[in-house]
Amino acid sequence: MKLNIDEYAHLRSPIHAWQPRYKLIGLGALMFAVAMVETLWLVPVIMGLTALLYGLSRLPWRYWLQRLRYPSFFLLGVILVLPLMSGETVLWQWGPLTLWQEGCWAVVLIVGRFLSILTLSLLLFGTAPFLQTVKAMRSLGLPATLTDMLLLSYRYLYEIADQFLRMKQSMRLRGFGYAPTRRIPLIPQRRDLQVFASLAGTLFIRSYEQSERVYQAMRLRGYGNSRSQLAERDRPRLDPWSAIATGLSLTMAIALVVAEYWIGMKA
Repeated sequence: MKLNIDEYAHLRSPIHAWQPRYKLIGLGALMFAVAMVETLWLVPVIMGLTALLYGLSRLPWRYWLQRLRYPSFFLLGVILVLPLMSGETVLWQWGPLTLWQEGCWAVVLIVGRFLSILTLSLLLFGTAPFLQTVKAMRSLGLPATLTDMLLLSYRYLYEIADQFLRMKQSMRLRGFGYAPTRRIPLIPQRRDLQVFASLAGTLFIRSYEQSERVYQAMRLRGYGNSRSQLAERDRPRLDPWSAIATGLSLTMAIALVVAEYWIGMKA
């Protein structure tokens, strides 16, 4: 189970050369602008823009597809449910099932914004070491407690995933999943639900106990007795390329907001 989001941070590309602090400002502004898009005609624009940025980053498309695996369940639910439950104009009807035009347009809008924001997030966290990105957040004013929590959560996700895989393998070795009775597809049995609940509870308890041990170890080493401040020398100076990239991204974000406002006024 691979969770390392910055495995391609060593690549060379214009996005990788963008300093994390200013990359956070530029891509963050773009994500906010994309989230404000309500006009259907702007969806190809934002998707084309994010695809262009992703191509410039030289990240493999396999990396994007792997991170899309779990969010795709949410997208699948939206695609299957929303066109059948929302709208006024009927496109197709068969018995109790009705396909609504407004629901289809809403699906296009939601999926387009979701994929664009996901891609921009991968560009933000996948083109620089995670520690540098967290330091950039800290330099922009994120409280030290939140940055510590973020680092520790990212660090121990790997151990929790390893514990989950070991417990899952142990369940298989003990015969879980090989019941002789016939199963109904996509419907778990009551015994399976009990096993999954026990697995989740055990994993939660182990994670809680480990967090207590880590916190006690940090307290014994003096954590919390003094507040560390980010020195000015640790803040990188703005280089020409980062200035250009940040300016372009902010310009594109403002253009999207203005276009959305202008189209809304016309409508």
